[in-house]
Amino acid sequence: MLSYDIVVIGGGPAGLAAAIQAKKSGIDSILILERDRELGGILNQCIHNGFGIHEFKEELTGPEYADRFIKELMNMNIDYKLNTMVLDISKDKIVKAINSKDGFMIIKAKAIILAMGCRERTRGALAIPGTRPSGVFTAGTAQRFINMEGYMIGKKVFILGSGDIGLIMARRLTLEGAQVIGVAEIMAYPGGLARNIMQCLRDYDIPLMLSHTVTEIRGKDRVEGVVVSKVDENRKPIPGTEKYFECDTLLLSVGLIPENELSKKADIELNPVTGGPIVNESMETNISGIFACGNVLHVHDLVDYVTEESRRAGENAAKYVKGKLYDSGEIIKTIPGKGIRYIVPYIIRLENIRDFVNLFMRVDDVYKDVKMIVSSNNITIKELKKRRLVPSEMEKITINVNQLRGKGLSDITIRLEEDADI
Repeated sequence: MLSYDIVVIGGGPAGLAAAIQAKKSGIDSILILERDRELGGILNQCIHNGFGIHEFKEELTGPEYADRFIKELMNMNIDYKLNTMVLDISKDKIVKAINSKDGFMIIKAKAIILAMGCRERTRGALAIPGTRPSGVFTAGTAQRFINMEGYMIGKKVFILGSGDIGLIMARRLTLEGAQVIGVAEIMAYPGGLARNIMQCLRDYDIPLMLSHTVTEIRGKDRVEGVVVSKVDENRKPIPGTEKYFECDTLLLSVGLIPENELSKKADIELNPVTGGPIVNESMETNISGIFACGNVLHVHDLVDYVTEESRRAGENAAKYVKGKLYDSGEIIKTIPGKGIRYIVPYIIRLENIRDFVNLFMRVDDVYKDVKMIVSSNNITIKELKKRRLVPSEMEKITINVNQLRGKGLSDITIRLEEDADI
């Protein structure tokens, strides 16, 4: 049996940042387990720029962003295993994994950091009617084929869903010479960042059809076309609005799901809204000594926020190993109020916070001219004015710990209210 102080499951941006921070926090015995053939995760196939604006104050491509952390990891001599599949984790922090070099491994850890990332929703999850021809890809799979494997996936492409990867692939395919017929989005608002709507669709005159979805795929051996219908307020197709688009490829960009099969095996409590673990201010789950960060926790739109969150997980995992993470003292729960889908973290133990706590959240609809109000027992703790809020963009509120400590608070609520002054 192998033994490490901290085992990090996943070698993408979250796992790299967490492992490096744990090392900086005084832990030398660290192991990263990565199922892919290289470190860096999804960043390796994201060859566009736009990464690192917050973290490094410059625009980097995905591989450039990952490379900075990989080089730092190498310089620190942190152990890692590639092409390694983790099969099981337990409450008592036993990790079972396998690869072709070491065979079956049992690894005892003092702390575990979950950084498995997320996966894409597939056609099977959508249950789109029609035949089952080739030419239907998730956007991430298409991105890997083109950017890393060198395969062109099609010449005439339709995209279902306006998630960021789909938007970026609309531009990428256009630059590679394909014709992108259009993008259909079932919601009444785009699913991706505003800058990607502008830079990837409008700059290339690619139409975005809101409140539309694909209702049929046609073709025998290869996709020949798709039927697109308008949907009502309940997101049900409206009869008589069908329109046929000839294409040889359909890309699916219809959302990401945190990868939590391992979490379930360890009886980690998951949030039904995010699909990720419920964590406290230290990024610790309900199982003592098991931490979670990055897209396995909740889907992020900026890798910079993944890095920030993962550093916190790495630092606190190190504290846990050293016996310096507190489980008692003042405890405050966070409650999503009107207009807020979820808040991370869900529990705040004030003894573990030095100066401030960052709360991350998403809204449930598009809002204009509103106030984000943090309150407890009808007393306002903080208030922010917002011109526009959309579900596709994560919001962050920073609260000074002195606004919470010693007040006898049991919970805080974040809600939206109309702001007549804006």
